[in-house]
Amino acid sequence: MTFHEYDTYCAETEKSAPDDNNWGRWSRPVINVSWKDAIEYCNWLSGKEGIAKAYDSKGNLLDSDGKVTKDITEVEGYRLPTEAEWEYAARGGRKSRGYEFVGSNDINEVGWHKDNSGNRSHVVGEKRGNELGLYDMSGNVDEWCHDWYDGSYYETGSLTNPTGPEDQIVEERVENCGRVSRGGSWGHDAQHCRVSARGNCDATERYPSLGFRIARTVF
Repeated sequence: MTFHEYDTYCAETEKSAPDDNNWGRWSRPVINVSWKDAIEYCNWLSGKEGIAKAYDSKGNLLDSDGKVTKDITEVEGYRLPTEAEWEYAARGGRKSRGYEFVGSNDINEVGWHKDNSGNRSHVVGEKRGNELGLYDMSGNVDEWCHDWYDGSYYETGSLTNPTGPEDQIVEERVENCGRVSRGGSWGHDAQHCRVSARGNCDATERYPSLGFRIARTVF
């Protein structure tokens, strides 16, 4: 999501616009938005298009009748991608060529990271896209996913589009447990921009290296 898209939402809802760190707005990825900010945007956009919203006030997923659901296929509205959806798209889906980064084995071809970014975000789409034509999924800004973070979830979880653990997991093995972030950013080294790299942040936090993209279930 770009600043232009998010600023339109802020103007229509009289919400305070996020800081751009004096890097510029319009076609740069929106930054300094929390997970909760992101799902509020999703609900607003669903309302604009006359479809059922995806989230309640607690961040639970809702089906098309407005009932809490754990089944992602029942969610009609715009939402954050699950971590599994994010990684499937980042890897190129059925067209995947098995790249280390999103669309290449050379991070400089597809992503802005700490060694080439000049310590700031960049206009979206300046680097090469991946097999599905998706841009900036390695580097530029980290991206919120729907799921709670659990370091060992994928060792035991469902392999068919899991939505992550049902609640926040607070155990010694999980540091700074929160919502999942993926992709790495302008401030990360190349290792953090790999398709397989995982991160997490508290849902209320805002960072100049963290933004989001949105998804919808295809009915």
